[in-house]
Amino acid sequence: MRELIVDLHEDWRRLDARIEAVTHEIEQISKREKGCQKLMTVPGIGPLISTAMVAAVGRGEAFERGRDFGAWLGLIPRQYSTGGRPILGRLSKRGSKYLRSLFVQAANVILMRPKTWEKFSFGAWLTAACPRMHRNKLAAALANKLARIAWSVLRHNKGFDEARAI
Repeated sequence: MRELIVDLHEDWRRLDARIEAVTHEIEQISKREKGCQKLMTVPGIGPLISTAMVAAVGRGEAFERGRDFGAWLGLIPRQYSTGGRPILGRLSKRGSKYLRSLFVQAANVILMRPKTWEKFSFGAWLTAACPRMHRNKLAAALANKLARIAWSVLRHNKGFDEARAI
């Protein structure tokens, strides 16, 4: 039993070392890529999300607008229409599951720090939406907003809140 536990511990150490090496490699790639550097100006987006997004969509030229990118990620609600009245359902959950989950995690990180919301251009929206929405629904809405912002940053090659800083 002791040998088995020692072997498992060594396996665990090797996996930790491999994870550390891959993490370092992703960070290096994100520092070299101009698109990744611009994306990391968006709150909640770090090296992992920026490299994943650049790898998945390039410069975002495949999408005409941010809503199309959000739809591709599956972050917009399904829409059913009857009698001219649109009915919004659950998230469609189509597209890239990995990228969608990264944006939802980024949204949850931002939601954990309400004192920093006022620094962002979408802070007023977030403050107003918080009391009227369930936390999970708010996280999905914020993830959609972050994805749209990230697409815009990547497509137009401008940093987040660049105009606001002036």
